[in-house]
Amino acid sequence: MFEAAEVGNKLDKATFKREAPGVRAALLAVQRRIAGSELAPVILISGAEGAGKGETVGLLHAWMDARGLETHVLWDETDEERERPEYWRYWRTLPPRGKIGIFFGSWYTRPIVDRVFGRIDDATFERTMRRVRDFERMLTLEGYPILKYWLHLSKKAERKRIKELRADPRMKWRLSRDAKKFFKHYDDFRRVSEGCVRLTSTGFAPWTVVEATNDAYRNLTVTTSVLHALEEALDEVAERARAKTRKARLPKAKKANILRRLDLTQSLSGKAYDTRLATAQAGVGRLARKLRKAERSLILVLEGPDAGGKGGAIRRVTAAMNPYLYRVIGIAAPTDEEAAHPYLWRFWRHLPRRGRVTIYDRSWYGRVLVERIEGFARPDEWRRAFTEINDFEQQLAEAGTLTLKFWLAISAKEQLRRFKDRQGTPYKQYKITADDWRNRAKWNAYEAAACDMIERTSTDVAPWVLVEADDKKWARVKVLETIHEHLRAAL
Repeated sequence: MFEAAEVGNKLDKATFKREAPGVRAALLAVQRRIAGSELAPVILISGAEGAGKGETVGLLHAWMDARGLETHVLWDETDEERERPEYWRYWRTLPPRGKIGIFFGSWYTRPIVDRVFGRIDDATFERTMRRVRDFERMLTLEGYPILKYWLHLSKKAERKRIKELRADPRMKWRLSRDAKKFFKHYDDFRRVSEGCVRLTSTGFAPWTVVEATNDAYRNLTVTTSVLHALEEALDEVAERARAKTRKARLPKAKKANILRRLDLTQSLSGKAYDTRLATAQAGVGRLARKLRKAERSLILVLEGPDAGGKGGAIRRVTAAMNPYLYRVIGIAAPTDEEAAHPYLWRFWRHLPRRGRVTIYDRSWYGRVLVERIEGFARPDEWRRAFTEINDFEQQLAEAGTLTLKFWLAISAKEQLRRFKDRQGTPYKQYKITADDWRNRAKWNAYEAAACDMIERTSTDVAPWVLVEADDKKWARVKVLETIHEHLRAAL
């Protein structure tokens, strides 16, 4: 595959000097268009040691407006990154819409190095590449075009380049500390890298392999390719804007479904409630302190109809734990910062470190519930979200995070009673809004969407727990006892 980048492509200085100003001006023009768009292109610069990756990143900064660029060097992981799922470090560095992200080192770096040095086998490498493809597909669909450049040197050219750079005190810093060690494994790196490019060069995120022996050729090839790719991405956005989007029909609830089968009459007396709640809280508090030693973390997701009792259940959970251990994240309409990123970004950024607990009062399931019903997400967006969410939760499990999801189910009659109670109680009035009444009018549609969600996203690694919540005491105890049970099994 890389033979095509060893044919001796060169560009003389005069030609480069003549063509470079036009490319530079065009890049600035296209960057201004991106600044006013919904796009956030991501440029990956990868390749051989000494191939000029750093120089290429520097050139992009020199030719474009640096204020619209966000560059990240992703080499060694920090302690904070090691305590979360691998992709956390990539999600948190995604640029906001209107800016361009440049990654020097990326989600390809570690898998390639690990395979070369035998830390993973071929099957694991291929699974990792499948996850990369899924990640890049999602980003592309979310308005994040992926531009990937592999700067290639033949073995002879790389040996010569490393020797030249090491001999020049002014240039020696351009070599990574592992350059010499990596070159000893040149053939292995070439084999694994070719496999990587083959497995992940897709229609939505293709690789561009660039012969990097001649600096002028490399520089003009990369910048011209970036220019054309950005122009194409902008044209595609304009085309989609002109296309009409068919509004999804509201789903209809089936007469018999998993929510309607729940026995909402279940309840607890005051004495039984006090006893069982205290026992469950003591167990949760004790086991939560063991998460750190076990190198685990815990995520709790609480969803359900408005006035379903999520806040009350959360307060009983947090009362069981040291405040140092947990964070409660309340999810409402996205802020400007959150709306400028893919929808999962604001959830990835709050993932807990080892030994910690994050509690989401509503969650990423808004994409397949309120965004689906209210038309904030297009049909193609919420339909693919089921798969994206399952993959997200699978990554959490692989990183040692225990994820429990609770649906607090109440009847329409009980919701109406609680709404009226909130309206008539001064200190509860802040809990009731016009949106609550508007959502209530779509009760059947929300119920149908919830059933779809539970059916398609209740997995072994992140199960849904259905909680009969007409009686608040019963609901709170069931939530605490379920958490206790799962922590005991996991630890």
